[in-house]
Amino acid sequence: MPFPCHRHSSHDQRRDRRDSHSGLHKKRRTPQNIVIGGLAGALPPAIGWAAVTGSLGLPPLVLVAIIFLWTPPHFWALSLYRVEDYARARIPMLPVVSGKPETRRQIVIYTVLVVGCGFAPAILGFAGPLYLAANAGIGLWFLVQSLRVAAERDTAREPQARRLFGVSILYLFALFAALLVEAGVGIAPIAPLVAG
Repeated sequence: MPFPCHRHSSHDQRRDRRDSHSGLHKKRRTPQNIVIGGLAGALPPAIGWAAVTGSLGLPPLVLVAIIFLWTPPHFWALSLYRVEDYARARIPMLPVVSGKPETRRQIVIYTVLVVGCGFAPAILGFAGPLYLAANAGIGLWFLVQSLRVAAERDTAREPQARRLFGVSILYLFALFAALLVEAGVGIAPIAPLVAG
């Protein structure tokens, strides 16, 4: 035998596979799949910060929160105009399980939360004026577009949801690009309004 291996019974292997993938199974079985999966997708800032600094502080946790709150309106916008695909695949996305009106409501709620949370890096003193302008400007666009999704009349083609999907990508890109540019060119963070 060229590679050492640990012998498991088929029952043990099934149990191990089930236990190691229980999050994935839960993700595929609940309309909150995007929220559950969003945490895993939001962790890279914390992982990178810990790898570089050897510690975990408030700044990466705030960035994790921003990505976590951004994920639902981003993917629920996509799910509004791909609802039939998700239904055929039996993936319980929110519009499949709870309907499009509830999905629109949740998109607005999460967009308000993410744009509000987006101000935290400036308020806590680890982002500067470029970041603040990006969050305020593109964040306003994100909010307005989420309200347009909520008022959508073309529920077959969902043009407002398609636009929101694109705006959400631009929003998150702009926030992180602003942080990188500020750090790269030496733009000082805004003095903290709240002690972190």
